[in-house]
Amino acid sequence: MNNPSGIIIIDKPTGITSHNCISKLRWLLKQKKIGHCGTLDPMASGILPIMIGSAVKASEYLVDHDKRYYAGIKLGITTDTQDVTGSVLSQTDKPLPSFEEFARVAKSFEGEIMQTPPMYSALKVGGVKLYDLAREGVTIEREARKVTIYSCNPIEKDGEFYLDVKCSRGTYIRTLCADIGEKLGCGACMCSLDRTEVDVFTKQDAIVFDNLNDMSVEEILSHLIPVEKMFMHLPEARMDEFFNRLYYHGEKIRLGKLRGINGEVGDIFRVYDENGFYSIGEIVADGEGKKYFRQKKLFR
Repeated sequence: MNNPSGIIIIDKPTGITSHNCISKLRWLLKQKKIGHCGTLDPMASGILPIMIGSAVKASEYLVDHDKRYYAGIKLGITTDTQDVTGSVLSQTDKPLPSFEEFARVAKSFEGEIMQTPPMYSALKVGGVKLYDLAREGVTIEREARKVTIYSCNPIEKDGEFYLDVKCSRGTYIRTLCADIGEKLGCGACMCSLDRTEVDVFTKQDAIVFDNLNDMSVEEILSHLIPVEKMFMHLPEARMDEFFNRLYYHGEKIRLGKLRGINGEVGDIFRVYDENGFYSIGEIVADGEGKKYFRQKKLFR
């Protein structure tokens, strides 16, 4: 298979970086055009979408999508990183809340909430990553931002507490753990994190990272997912050969000339030709309000 293109989902173990996963695939597939979507910290495990070939162009769209995590939470301890890898800031000697109390407070975080990004994060302020400032002992004010917790389901297993969280882009699960601990009055930090879903991709789509060395190139590429899967929620658009050629070369086309493509300004479509999916396009308008269909992103 020459110049493979698509998405490979890797189930990353703890203890390695997201870049380690990319380096491994670059070496195994002998291909340089590879990138990942949504970095996982070394202490985190779970699914990491890796874009191969022209699918790299779709990275910006996958980063924006919702995610799901399974997180362990340790009550009674706070740290400077909001997880167990950090330095302990406080530790309570009082009795810890029951699971029922924990569950009630955890569920109260469902919906739109304001969350302040942690200092130990890759978020940039003035072009500098916050964790670089934090490592120098510098703490700066961070502006709280709106995130959405679609569901926050508390779980008890062998006396330990966990959270099964579905959330929007930009949600920090360790900050959620810390905020739950603060609301409980005992403090808390995250003690484990496993990402189980990214948009439509789940563990069922994934190759376990440690299995890569035992797989041939053909076996790895058999797990390649077409980039089209990311856009199946969009309506389909097809044009005849003449308009396809204009569209492919960046021309915008009067909407009235296209059969079967209708909608409002801002509507986005997945675009096909005789060889299959190759682009996403959008409806735009000129200064006079006339509607056109134009290329938004080309994947070929």
